[in-house]
Amino acid sequence: MTRIEVKPELLDWAVVRSGKDRAKLQKRFSKLDEWQRGELLPTLKQLEDFAKATYTPLGYLFLETPPEDKMPIRDFRTVMGRAPRRPSPNLLDTIYQMQRRQEWMREFLQEHGAGRLEFIGSATYESPVVELAGAIRATLGFDVDWASAFATWEDALRAMKSAIEEIRILVFTNGIVGNNTSRALDPEEFRGFVLTDDLAPLIFVNGNDAKGAQMFTLAHELAHLWLGETGVFALPNLQPSENRVEEYCNKVAAEFLVPAVALREVWNRCGNLSRDFQPLARRFKVSALVAARRALDESLITKEEFLIFYRNQTRRVAKKSGGDFFRTQNNRVGARFASAVDRATREGSLLYRDAYHLTDLSGETFRKYLGNIQTA
Repeated sequence: MTRIEVKPELLDWAVVRSGKDRAKLQKRFSKLDEWQRGELLPTLKQLEDFAKATYTPLGYLFLETPPEDKMPIRDFRTVMGRAPRRPSPNLLDTIYQMQRRQEWMREFLQEHGAGRLEFIGSATYESPVVELAGAIRATLGFDVDWASAFATWEDALRAMKSAIEEIRILVFTNGIVGNNTSRALDPEEFRGFVLTDDLAPLIFVNGNDAKGAQMFTLAHELAHLWLGETGVFALPNLQPSENRVEEYCNKVAAEFLVPAVALREVWNRCGNLSRDFQPLARRFKVSALVAARRALDESLITKEEFLIFYRNQTRRVAKKSGGDFFRTQNNRVGARFASAVDRATREGSLLYRDAYHLTDLSGETFRKYLGNIQTA
């Protein structure tokens, strides 16, 4: 039986990096303490299992010293002058997966003669917030009162996602890494990220975040694309970091969803009833969270009032699981992306093996999903 020499500090690093409970790992790998003390060497199979359990690339365990996990894209998560926490394996693996999808989609679009998207990077920080919000609406085919056509803000959110994909922006919403239900994404770590590209721009929204907050995140990410700024962000309590990019994108997102002039009209008409934010939510077809956030922007409420409301709302929102499989996959895989993968496999330019890897689906499940893209 071949045993593999591995430095104890690399094992320690893998345990800490994984964020997993050490006692649970010790229960699964009964000789872990002995490995870390150098008293016993693991077999290759044991080391492979350990790497998988700690979400560690196997090759990292053969290095001389622990590597530094670097965010592959710009990190906008700094809050109150503090550096953002080290990115978790779940966040990193999600970014890498989205980068692979974007790279493949870019090549697919180039092969099919797609032109560059003129709106990507078309704005600057000097662009007036109201004008940029209007430009985004116009590109999506929305007028200033677009959301009023929908019965609920959930309907408006679905229409918003659909319109975004129609202008060739890839949109993915997922609360786990791929389809791995044991690897949940933490909204306290990040709310979303955006990968700017003038052929295949990509937006990722953390599906574990409160549904009401996801709408604001999506609008925030659109502003990033118009600025041409790639990055990951957290927006704790829907507040931006001390960064001009984040502050500007928040203002644009707020104006896109709830125009300031119309907001003040409703606020003045409803008086104190506005402070439960339901009149605003109904009028603009946004969640009460987004309505409260917009009221804060316009100094209609204090930051303390907003934070109390925010905490009460997020405590009351229960995360739902399950649901229709095909609708869930439309969020995780993205209807536009899945349609492109389907076309490529039918044309013979993409092997099914590679299609499975890109979509995190395989075999009969893959085929059934592709057959339900249009109806899901």
